Amino acid sequence: MALGRQAVQRPGACKHATKASRRAVTVRAAVTSAPEQYVQKLTGPIIMNGQVLHSLTNERLDVVRSLEKGYLQKEVVPLLKPVDKCWQPSDFLPRSQDPDFLDKVQALRERTKNLPDDYLVVFIGDMITEEALPTYMTMINTLDGVRDETGASQTPWAQWTRAWTAEENRHGDLMNKYMYLTGRVNMKAVEVTVQNLIGSGMDPKTENNPYLGFCYTSFQERATKVSHGNTARHALEYGDEVLAKICGTIASDEGRHEIAYQRILDGFFEHDPNGAMLAFGDMMRKQITMPAHMMNDGEHEKKTGRNLFADFSTVAERTGTYTAMDYADIVEYLVGRWKVPERTGLNGEAAAAQEYVIKLPDRIRRLAEKTAARRAKSKAQDSPFSWVFNRDVKLV
Repeated sequence: MALGRQAVQRPGACKHATKASRRAVTVRAAVTSAPEQYVQKLTGPIIMNGQVLHSLTNERLDVVRSLEKGYLQKEVVPLLKPVDKCWQPSDFLPRSQDPDFLDKVQALRERTKNLPDDYLVVFIGDMITEEALPTYMTMINTLDGVRDETGASQTPWAQWTRAWTAEENRHGDLMNKYMYLTGRVNMKAVEVTVQNLIGSGMDPKTENNPYLGFCYTSFQERATKVSHGNTARHALEYGDEVLAKICGTIASDEGRHEIAYQRILDGFFEHDPNGAMLAFGDMMRKQITMPAHMMNDGEHEKKTGRNLFADFSTVAERTGTYTAMDYADIVEYLVGRWKVPERTGLNGEAAAAQEYVIKLPDRIRRLAEKTAARRAKSKAQDSPFSWVFNRDVKLV
């Protein structure tokens, strides 16, 4: 799915927890999308970790269901590729059945020996994020009105989720095998990190609400495209044309997927502009939490006293792979993509959300500039990463 960084402290973050609590009062406990036992037993909204679970109203559930057959089949599903038209990891790797397999592996190792450790750390962080795919499928299947109720449901929503997952599954496979062949990476440490991340899950604060969930994926898939596009560019600079092609190909997949999720929001905006605007504003106020924010190798914090994800993100920022400015650019892109400034006739809350998201990119950029200025004055700092055999990598 994507790199991973909470790019800057969100404006108004300290106010959000109490705001969520106030908003909970207005949310009905009994909505048709909630599990039956909740509907029967509860007299108030379900609040967990500062968010309202099953916050989708009956009216908005109807909007979600109305898109299922005609709109989804026409605008979203065609963005998937037939399996026989998809690339596979083996297309980019030395074929183990070939007599000269070992020679090709040696050529790969020669090609990758110039990749610096900071590049490897960012690439591995991206790869670990991709490898936690079971979590992302699970997350989508928490969303009311779109989840795969049987595991093999034939609804368009369920078919999309499974096929999207199948396309995404190739990314981690390819990246993992390539890193294994380089000999530059401590694969045991990487594997432990992947297992810990899948076991820990993620909390995107989407409240079982597809309006929020697909705002999240619209942003996240674009962030992934940006990150993989930059790792492609950097690989080329370091002389590995094959790795550059791999990263660029993955970025292209993410580009198709971001269009799909953004089209789902197009449908919400068309049928329920107030609800879509509120969802966009809500996710931007919460800030997009990147999917790998719970990564843990079992060593990093003990050795450094710092969070592994935060240090990985700092390296990604320093190398220009994914930055706070990229975050701002994505918000600005989505504001334009969904024609936010041109929308009229919104109710009071939605109009306030509209004003907030329009101003947000510039606010993020100002904060990022201040952060960069402070960082430039900071003392140089390195950190060991288990992924590269505990070699020190520059943070600041």
